[in-house]
Amino acid sequence: MNEQDARFGWLAGLRLERFTGVIALALIILIFGIWTPDTFLTDTTLTAILSAQAITAIVAVAVLVPLAAGAYDLSVGAAVGFTALVCGLLMTDAPHLSPLLAIVATLGIGLLIGAFNGGLVAGLGVNSFVATLGTSSLLIGFGAVCAEGRYVGPFPKGFSNLTAPSPLGIPMVAIYFFVIALLAWYLVEHTPPGRRLYATGSNADAARLAGVRTRAYVFWSLVVCGVGAAVAGILLASSLDSVNETTGGTYLLPAYAAAFLGATQLKVGRFNVWGTCIAIALLGTGIQGLQLVGAKIWVTNLFYGAALIIAVSVAVLIEKGRGRRDRGRAAAAARFGSDDPPPALTEDEPAAAAAGGGDQ
Repeated sequence: MNEQDARFGWLAGLRLERFTGVIALALIILIFGIWTPDTFLTDTTLTAILSAQAITAIVAVAVLVPLAAGAYDLSVGAAVGFTALVCGLLMTDAPHLSPLLAIVATLGIGLLIGAFNGGLVAGLGVNSFVATLGTSSLLIGFGAVCAEGRYVGPFPKGFSNLTAPSPLGIPMVAIYFFVIALLAWYLVEHTPPGRRLYATGSNADAARLAGVRTRAYVFWSLVVCGVGAAVAGILLASSLDSVNETTGGTYLLPAYAAAFLGATQLKVGRFNVWGTCIAIALLGTGIQGLQLVGAKIWVTNLFYGAALIIAVSVAVLIEKGRGRRDRGRAAAAARFGSDDPPPALTEDEPAAAAAGGGDQ
């Protein structure tokens, strides 16, 4: 091996593709720090990013669970808005529940939404795209009936105080997200159910033959997503202090953009919590920087849409490249008469499988 091959081999060994989001985030901070240092490089900007992206981050972690199982929940945005609206109605209209009871009831509604989706997808075998898209339409319709075109609020002070504090200057809603992210990371990465969840999304047939109840994992992943949407809806209602039937729908695209972009970070090709956090930081910082330099409101959707397209494309290209590499190794082994077993499935397959739209 010559010196140049050794140098590039060492660089390849670093696997820098796992940290492209961190590199891009550093470049964004550098660009906007030079462009508008007086407004961008401040504590106010950091607080604004945390406040603006915390709800999106919670929704992104929620959708990450069914994505890891190979399913989609396209109703999550509508579920956030519907649960926020219902939570507000329970406190302001009859029966005028206390904030605590309203929160518990709203979490129950989120669980029912997830169970409904899970029943359609895992029970009846309906494609998750179709099932959850239909649920989204139902929730939008129910929300319009409940709200009757009006804003619901303001809410009791005790409920608004749920997100009002900022300990050490950190928005309370961001602290809720960090706790949720830590819990989700432990459950999906470090427990047997989490490993079976990824096995379901990676290769449902192989997982089923290994004894994994794949349909049950798809069902419960959608239930978890429904409850996560309800948590996001409750925190959204608390932070806004008034909601209507259109609240929450805008969280669908950013959440999926973050989840897929996160699958290109740290554990390339695998939906993972900390990669999603990096994606949220990247997207939020870019949006905040563009807003500070006077970008139009439509730039936000353009930014999220481009990020989602790029993230899905990268996940698919990575999987195709690794598939060619594995086929090359298998061909080489057969050519030289090797008795080595074929390469095992990598942990990268869940993201590529979801990008392909497969259901269990």
